[in-house]
Amino acid sequence: MKAPSFAYAKPSSREEVFDLLERYGDRARILAGGQSLLATLNLRLSAPQILVDITGLPGFASIEIAGDVVRIGALATHAEIARSPAIARYLPMLAQAVRHVGHVAIRNLGTFGGSIALADPAAEYPACALALGATLTIAGRRGERHVAARDFFKGLYETALARDELLIAGLFPATRPPWRSAVVELARRHGDYAIVGVAAHAKVESGRLSEVRLAYFNVGRVPVLARNAAAALEGKSLDEESVAAAQSALADDLDPQADLHASAATKLHLARVLAGRALAALVA
Repeated sequence: MKAPSFAYAKPSSREEVFDLLERYGDRARILAGGQSLLATLNLRLSAPQILVDITGLPGFASIEIAGDVVRIGALATHAEIARSPAIARYLPMLAQAVRHVGHVAIRNLGTFGGSIALADPAAEYPACALALGATLTIAGRRGERHVAARDFFKGLYETALARDELLIAGLFPATRPPWRSAVVELARRHGDYAIVGVAAHAKVESGRLSEVRLAYFNVGRVPVLARNAAAALEGKSLDEESVAAAQSALADDLDPQADLHASAATKLHLARVLAGRALAALVA
């Protein structure tokens, strides 16, 4: 199937982007990498009047360390995240997550901002942002604002972005000991979207877990923090009893919906299995 006809613009400044977004409103779509957008166009699931290509905007692709914060520009590609020494050292969760993202061609073109702004419930980055307590930087005609990841994802493919705003970066607290991270997921094939996945983050001191965060993806319309499961692990050493308690608590945290790949009961079962694997990886 071929994409519907559309206009194309490649602005060189934010102001030009805002002009186009104000002019076209809901009829405009931002093109940041296109690995999801172009597929929806070809399937005629999206029919914008104009594509606004932001890949020419300066300063949007950098990955920088500023004190205890790692700033990832919206146009940083998956491949750049995978190669970044700063990501490997200070955000090992993202270094793990990017290995699950698509295939080489997709990682070369797909972007951090594209994934976050699309808010696909099966994607890894939104769950990582939630688990790590990231903040998303958004720009509009009136200036910049910062939205916590927990408030950014509103629903299925819905975010806190207004139609005349642009996601420009993600701000992540640098991960240092005793914090540890793990990302595990189950997919039909490597590179496919996860059937179920979890991004786990916790302090591990003297074999005990604290401040545990288990952010699940593809179990709901948005990434979900398993708060009851985390509470069951607080201050505990990892053993069969504590893992079982956390797995049992997931029934109160998650309400997965069936899809083409798994029933709701299967998804909940897989979430429990992945909890055990992620927790084992944290203390390994």
